[in-house]
Amino acid sequence: MILGIGVDIVDIARFEAALERTPALRDRLFTEAERPLPAQSLAARFAAKEAVAKALGSPRGLGHLEAEVCRGELGRPELRVTGKVAEAAYELGVKRWHVSLSHDAGVAVAYVIAEG
Repeated sequence: MILGIGVDIVDIARFEAALERTPALRDRLFTEAERPLPAQSLAARFAAKEAVAKALGSPRGLGHLEAEVCRGELGRPELRVTGKVAEAAYELGVKRWHVSLSHDAGVAVAYVIAEG
């Protein structure tokens, strides 16, 4: 059963400019494994983190570092959650996450489905 759906879209050039203007954002928004990725991939992952919050109903206290997008065995994006994000997912009854990322024409988009 679908418990929540989240979607977010990010302008890649604007996001890249923000990372250049404020280098500390990279550490505040992304896990160590995510940080070396190019701007378009980071923008898609940022969109996924925002979509996770939306899928959970945007509870207070969620941290960007508590949702990590990584590659699964076949290259498919997978979501790892910890901390308050994991707690909120548990309380909602989330058993499985579905994540889709895309970037093209200067924008990155992510869809997240929380399944119970």
